[in-house]
Amino acid sequence: MKVVKLHDSNEEDRLRLSFEGAFNPGAALERELEPFLQALETYAGEWMPDVIEGKRRRKYSRAAIWKALEERRDESSMSIGLYRTALPALDFAIDLGFPPLPPELSIWIAVQPLTFFTEVERCHKFVDMVRTWASHYPVTYAKANSLADDQLAGSPYFGRDEQTARRDGFDKIYELSWLNVFGPKLVETVGRERMLSTPAHRVEELPNGSILLVTWPTAADFARDEARVTQARAHVHLRPDLDFDTVLRSLRQRSAALTPVAPRFHPDVAPLLSRVVDRAALGERQRRISELNAWQPPEPEEWLPSDSALPPDVENPERVRDYYGYLAERLVALLHSKVPSVFTESPESLTDIDAHLWSENFPEVFERQHIDEHAVPAVGAYLGEVLVRNLGGQWLPRKKLGEAQVLVGQRVWFPMVRAHRYLRSRQSLLDFSLSQLYRTAERHRG
Repeated sequence: MKVVKLHDSNEEDRLRLSFEGAFNPGAALERELEPFLQALETYAGEWMPDVIEGKRRRKYSRAAIWKALEERRDESSMSIGLYRTALPALDFAIDLGFPPLPPELSIWIAVQPLTFFTEVERCHKFVDMVRTWASHYPVTYAKANSLADDQLAGSPYFGRDEQTARRDGFDKIYELSWLNVFGPKLVETVGRERMLSTPAHRVEELPNGSILLVTWPTAADFARDEARVTQARAHVHLRPDLDFDTVLRSLRQRSAALTPVAPRFHPDVAPLLSRVVDRAALGERQRRISELNAWQPPEPEEWLPSDSALPPDVENPERVRDYYGYLAERLVALLHSKVPSVFTESPESLTDIDAHLWSENFPEVFERQHIDEHAVPAVGAYLGEVLVRNLGGQWLPRKKLGEAQVLVGQRVWFPMVRAHRYLRSRQSLLDFSLSQLYRTAERHRG
């Protein structure tokens, strides 16, 4: 069963729920999880999971859940994943902790796209599901919100270092999400009456003393100005030490940062820059698109007119050309498992290599000596072989490797020089991409 993965459509925001509740580890597991599963099956509707994953994937059923949990059980925990085979995409994890660990039921849900939650009734059912869970499995704090907005808000650390954040948890109301469940301790810290009088779409006291708070009727409309005003009013009501204008200004800035920006990338590197954007956090995506729209790669300088080419100065040109092929094969050997297209020696494989080395931060992760001695010759030779194979190029061998040229039309190109510049830094992988040199050579081959 093939499931829809969230990263298959990373350009779209998602609704993310984080829920960590307590449960009774002494009770029979099927009985203890009954309220959880019943609420899921009652309220999920169109985003209901249809695949369970333990050690293998199975069609959703209660029996499949028990089987998967048993498969993934160790001395102190068990966990499974739940997914969908059609849109909306779903990434759903359940993790149970048993003594000597604290007995916790942890639930993480991401549903993509967030626009799926534009309907009031669908959002209402999602809230009722979380309300049912929070009534049975007491939480310290649970929330559901736009993932992109969470990233811009600094969740889950909110400006604290990781150690402090893990120690203190959500010990005060740092941010207000679309949906919030405040546990009794947090309620008492704020004041129960104050919390119950919060100006928000829905505020409800649960049987165990927790309070459910929803800022706006629909999750997908969190960035609307009216929703931001409501969010700011609710936040400063719960945190009187905060200034309303300051909070609202920050929320509006986050909304502006999420306003879609149309990509207008340099055509020679547009496929590569699209990959770079895909690696950006959702909250940073639009800013990154704006930056790359404004950025222009330097025009390639690693060439001479053909009448200025350095003539071959080796005794056996064919043997040296074979050596360039051998160097190119070393790059294939290095990258073939992560960049399968490297076998094709095509323009597309150059883009795949550019994107992979950028995502791995290759020039700054590996030792400089090894890069210069091994990677630069391999990358340069591979680039040259692509020029030869796809543009009718011809190697002009030289004794010095850095002087090796490929004749294409009325220009000779220096792939080793390009590779040397290319592998200086992560930014240089974009400034001196293999893709751009190829596209420039392609335009000038006539």
